[in-house]
Amino acid sequence: MKRKTGQYVTISTVGEKCQAFIPDPLPPKSELSIDGNLRELLDQTLLALGRLDSTTMLLPETDIFLYLYIRKEAVLSSQIEGTQSSLSELLLFEIGGKPDVSIDDVQDVSNYVAALNHGLSLMREGLPISLRLIREIHNVLLLKGRGSDKMPGDFRTSQNWIGGTRPDNAAHVPPPPEKLLDCMGYLEKFLNNVPEKTPTLIKAALAHVQFETIHPFLDGNGRMGRLLITILLCSEAILKEPLLYLSLYFKTHRATYYDLLQQVRLNGDWESWIEFFLTATKETADKATSTASVLINLAEEDRRKIQTIGRSSGSALRVHRALLQRPIISIPKICEMTGLWTTSATTAIKHLEQIGIIEEITGGKRNRLYKYLKYIDVLNEGTDVKKNRDQGCGGGMIDDCRL
Repeated sequence: MKRKTGQYVTISTVGEKCQAFIPDPLPPKSELSIDGNLRELLDQTLLALGRLDSTTMLLPETDIFLYLYIRKEAVLSSQIEGTQSSLSELLLFEIGGKPDVSIDDVQDVSNYVAALNHGLSLMREGLPISLRLIREIHNVLLLKGRGSDKMPGDFRTSQNWIGGTRPDNAAHVPPPPEKLLDCMGYLEKFLNNVPEKTPTLIKAALAHVQFETIHPFLDGNGRMGRLLITILLCSEAILKEPLLYLSLYFKTHRATYYDLLQQVRLNGDWESWIEFFLTATKETADKATSTASVLINLAEEDRRKIQTIGRSSGSALRVHRALLQRPIISIPKICEMTGLWTTSATTAIKHLEQIGIIEEITGGKRNRLYKYLKYIDVLNEGTDVKKNRDQGCGGGMIDDCRL
């Protein structure tokens, strides 16, 4: 059954007329059918998130895990938009190395990390989910690099469109600029349970579609919409830490993802979208819990290996702890983080190389960098650009188009 979710209006832009879509305020006017299998899936998803949340209590140092996990998400979310940076290249960039891909690509990913951290910091200071928070995050997201000329932190004042070469053949034309603030105002109210309280996961699913439909910025809407999911789950205490990221699932099921967003606009099929969103959340939460367990076991296994070294094991354990925080590292950085002298750090590095925990990646005699092999391999899953391209899931969709 087709249900109305908004209205089309005729607008004139770039010298031609087209139909722009203005979504109705949330929640949907037609009651959602959250029962049967969908209700069971919702319950299973909440349990999966609970298991993930409890994982933070098992992590020896949650901040170490989060440091890398957030960067993995930044890589994946940016890859959806077409960047070619990998996790290793981001880590290399952050310590002043030279990645093999465009600096702009790596800068986009670095901006994503900074934007998420900025948003979480503002929430800890008491700023609620609001248009101000969204603009603050977006400002950091586009502050440096390619998006710096696309009005960072400000809602668009011109028309944009998604897909196609012009508005008249676009897959979707968002609301015209003069309607944008009304649309975003209604979304802000919905996020704050006005006119009624909505269960958090359902709210996140509905709000994501609404944000992508409104497309309020000139650039960065896709990344911002995915960030909003994590921000909302943390804001409503579904997760204590930002451990859930859906970019890999959206990237893997990209065609279905875009089709379901469009089906909501065309036919009001919210339930199919919600099923997809809940499945993505459950599978991602389960995978994150598994990844955390693998990393905990790997770190413990390597610590046991290091303890067999003998007299140098104390220094090597200190270097290992630094590697958990910075899995691509230089000897000067090791000395800074551990307090070891250069000779002690160098000796420890040699021992770690000999037992196969790290390898040197520059091949030079100066400014050497060392990589924590297995640790990065675990986190790299899904972020290998070349592998993704070979399997037919590389390249990005043009997120925002305008003249």
